[in-house]
Amino acid sequence: MRGVVVGTAGHIDHGKTSLVHALTGIDTDRLPEEKTRGISIDLGFAHLTLPGGDRISFVDVPGHERFIKNMLAGAGGIEAVLLVVAANESVMPQTREHFDICRLLGVSRGLIALTKADLIEPGQLEHITNEIRRLCEKSFLAQAPILPVSAVTGAGIPELKRQLALLAQEQSRRDRGSIARLPIDRSFAVKGFGTVVTGTLWSGMLRVGDTVEIHPEKRQARIRGLQVHGKAVETAAAGDRTAVNLAGVDHSEIRRGCVLTPPQLLEPTMTFDASLNWLAGAEIPSKRQGFLLHIGTAEVLAEVKVWREELPFARLHLPQPLLALPGDRFVLRRTSPAQTVAGGCVIDPFPPKRLNRAKTIERLNLLARADASRRVQMLVEEAHNGLRLEDLVRVTGLASDALLPQIQKNAALTLAGPFVLAKSWLAQRRERLVSWLKDFHAKNPAANGAPLSQARLGLEPNLARAVLENFAAIRVQGETIALREHRPNISSQENALLQGIERRFQQSGIQPPALDGIPRGALETLIKAQRLVRVSPELVFHPEAIAKLRELLGAHKGRRFSVPEFKAWTNVSRKYAIPLLEYLDRQHVTRREGDARVVL
Repeated sequence: MRGVVVGTAGHIDHGKTSLVHALTGIDTDRLPEEKTRGISIDLGFAHLTLPGGDRISFVDVPGHERFIKNMLAGAGGIEAVLLVVAANESVMPQTREHFDICRLLGVSRGLIALTKADLIEPGQLEHITNEIRRLCEKSFLAQAPILPVSAVTGAGIPELKRQLALLAQEQSRRDRGSIARLPIDRSFAVKGFGTVVTGTLWSGMLRVGDTVEIHPEKRQARIRGLQVHGKAVETAAAGDRTAVNLAGVDHSEIRRGCVLTPPQLLEPTMTFDASLNWLAGAEIPSKRQGFLLHIGTAEVLAEVKVWREELPFARLHLPQPLLALPGDRFVLRRTSPAQTVAGGCVIDPFPPKRLNRAKTIERLNLLARADASRRVQMLVEEAHNGLRLEDLVRVTGLASDALLPQIQKNAALTLAGPFVLAKSWLAQRRERLVSWLKDFHAKNPAANGAPLSQARLGLEPNLARAVLENFAAIRVQGETIALREHRPNISSQENALLQGIERRFQQSGIQPPALDGIPRGALETLIKAQRLVRVSPELVFHPEAIAKLRELLGAHKGRRFSVPEFKAWTNVSRKYAIPLLEYLDRQHVTRREGDARVVL
């Protein structure tokens, strides 16, 4: 089943609500004050199921200029506009402003309804149509059909439904596979059900039983029930006008402007960079200035800093956290006089704060033109030590399932556990490692290598592993690292000393000499070269002694024995027996079972 969310737009008393009623049979004016005054004050909602099964969800907006913020709360979620112009009045101020808002929000399709057609003479129709065409020229509505209708007589309603059906058949830009986002336009309580919120599901899917997060408060709740077009469903998909029954949160804790998402994926921001499109005649501020920002269903005061007047880029500073993702459209309005002046598109919701103006503009130029793969690459390359996949989700708004193919097909990126790394970063880190090892070898020519813990240079284990693995220029042995071509450079005097120490241990067999008096550096060199074996902090043996011990135990394979028996076999005291047995346990030569051991 296909569907489309259609928003009405137009001047006050041009018949938007009456037209929606004629199409759907639903009166969208629900407030007592709306009934009394005969005008729409807040958003209204209705739906129409067409003969072929396609669905039209209507968001009916107020036309009075005093309620423009309510109109904007509804316009953010629409996919197409039904521009309503009364035939007896033609184009009026709010016709123009509503039309401008739709253009600024990136609405790309729609229809034009010429209402109250029964109140004019047939000869007047051409003049009014020409006025509407002049308003819409060079816009997304330039070729849209202008349909004369009457909500009173029903004239033109069948043709309008036919055109709406054609709209519903067009491919939706909503992405059901991305992260679910529901900007909330209403929050209320229903007796017997509790908290209910409504909105247009911008992307992704919601399911009964899901845990969700409410931004910017970051409160969690559980979906108890879902409704689409007044019918209970198990799943709501992108583009659906959706009512969500929530458990675990009171309706008074949720306001219009909040956004419902899956938990712990997205993060609100208080600063974002954007491209701006100023309306003709709007004064572009030369310094930081306050505007009303309308994004999604939210309205907040934002301070706007234009980077350079002749360029479209600006930074917006917010007094409170707000969920904004790359590609989100918004509108800016002045408070005095109240008027719409610009629209924009979010480029980066988490911009770096320490770039100068020139570098910021250069960066925004690149990001504004970048596809998903290039954007991910730029963000990863900017990061000090790559980015975790979860951080990429947060800064791009893309689900991990969508990010992974972008990373895997990008020759400049690689995955390292939970991290996404730039290969240029990897190459740079390896160059630094090689330089560090060259310096170490120059200062310690007799050493087999450097301690691995020092060579990791403070990197997180996943990052250190990425640097070391499959790096042909180095050699890692145990906890020692060296350049592959490095060979210890030992003087004849040092070599004589090492050979003398090694010979002492070789001749001592299974009862080695005490470590007191043996130069510590020489001892460590022999151990790292595997010419001696450390069994415990105080005991070091020659490898031949350990090999003979293994051979001796091999003759007793499978046998269970005690410490006294081991002492008898080896003719060593307990001072040596216990450390030797513990070492053999670690080497899986023996296995301890209570007070005894088994030869493996």
